[in-house]
Amino acid sequence: MDIDTILNPFQHFGVNLGLERIEKLLASLGNPHHSVPIIHVAGTNGKGSVCAYLSSVLTESGYRVGRYNSPHLIDWNERICINEKPISTNDLAQLLMQVVETANNRLAREYTPTQFEVITAAAWLYFAQQQVDVAVVEVGLGGRLDATNVCDRPLITIITSISREHWQVLGPTLADIAGEKAGILKLGCPAVIGQLPKEAMAVVKQRIAQLNCPAVFPQPAQHIGEGWAEYEIVEDLNLNPKSKIQNPKSIKYPLPLLGEIQLSNSALAIASLQILQQQGWNISAEAIASGMAKTKWPGRLQWTIWKNRRLLIDGAHNPEAAIALRQFVDTLYPPNSQAQPANVGELDSKTWVMGMLSTKDHADIFQALLRPGDRLYLVPVPDNTSADPEYLATLAKNICPNLASCQLYPDLIDGLEAANLNTNPENLIVLCGSLYLLGYFLQQQQL
Repeated sequence: MDIDTILNPFQHFGVNLGLERIEKLLASLGNPHHSVPIIHVAGTNGKGSVCAYLSSVLTESGYRVGRYNSPHLIDWNERICINEKPISTNDLAQLLMQVVETANNRLAREYTPTQFEVITAAAWLYFAQQQVDVAVVEVGLGGRLDATNVCDRPLITIITSISREHWQVLGPTLADIAGEKAGILKLGCPAVIGQLPKEAMAVVKQRIAQLNCPAVFPQPAQHIGEGWAEYEIVEDLNLNPKSKIQNPKSIKYPLPLLGEIQLSNSALAIASLQILQQQGWNISAEAIASGMAKTKWPGRLQWTIWKNRRLLIDGAHNPEAAIALRQFVDTLYPPNSQAQPANVGELDSKTWVMGMLSTKDHADIFQALLRPGDRLYLVPVPDNTSADPEYLATLAKNICPNLASCQLYPDLIDGLEAANLNTNPENLIVLCGSLYLLGYFLQQQQL
């Protein structure tokens, strides 16, 4: 049976945070999550990259590693992987039908699970059946009431970053959002915390103190040239005082994912791996280097080819991610660089093909991305609650009145065709604004 056919009936339950439904569902399935050691990863941005680094390195270290991420770009299977290999459609369909049958037969109507809870339960079942050594689990939304937050003793909890996204659900202030994300922290369990705004960090540190969590706050790694980075180890949790292992003062590793933000994300992964080493996991410097080198995380600052032309694709679905994207594209033709082509004025402008969901902070995203002379092609996000392109066009022109052009198209492919026709072949085209839009693009490329 088709995965969409199984999951679609649960779609109308939408986002409905709370642990009661998932806990009853998992109990009816025999509590599979109790047998799965996990690393739990929350944060506004960077969750997926950190999960990808950890999964790749632990796979290289010889462990059986589950990974659970959301959303997917093309297929539901992407969400549930073992050793970087997505679950087969057949296995996923069987697990989902088992979950749905259990929900229908054993749960009262008021405990009908949401779509996210159904697939999360399937992930726990799969990881338990496959007897993974560890599962790297990405939070879906927030943390405290997220369906992934059902384990009392995670090996490590990680909070990558906090900014104002999903505030309609999590609360209006950074402190509110931090409180929700800090809900994944557990009594006495090690925590790795990224660079957070002051207001958010205060909330997280208070929770760490209350729960007596050993915690590290890694500084970003440093570029050391040729696609390599170095992370300086300044904190040692000393989780195993009897251990004779001398930890190195720094770790050098390849950094295949693009953008300055990966210096922070990779540092969080390396700090987490160091904690696992202290807990007795066998992770060599060689496994770290080869695992980091092999890490892939599609749809985030990813180069692809479309109509024989290089295209940069990135989710950039919140202001913080949009700032990181703009910083990256500005490094491609830095102002006054000798490496720039001759007709600099024209080539320095960027061409954006964008669609966004209606719930996003459209104004702040445009503020981060758009500059005078840029071209903007707006399209709807298919099969989702898309922001109206006409509304986005009005907003964009108010925020950046000196755009070279701002045009609307009914479909992404039409928008890309127009961007391709109307710009110099040397000009950069960026597709961004929504992971769902990127998923649609990648799906069309496969056809």
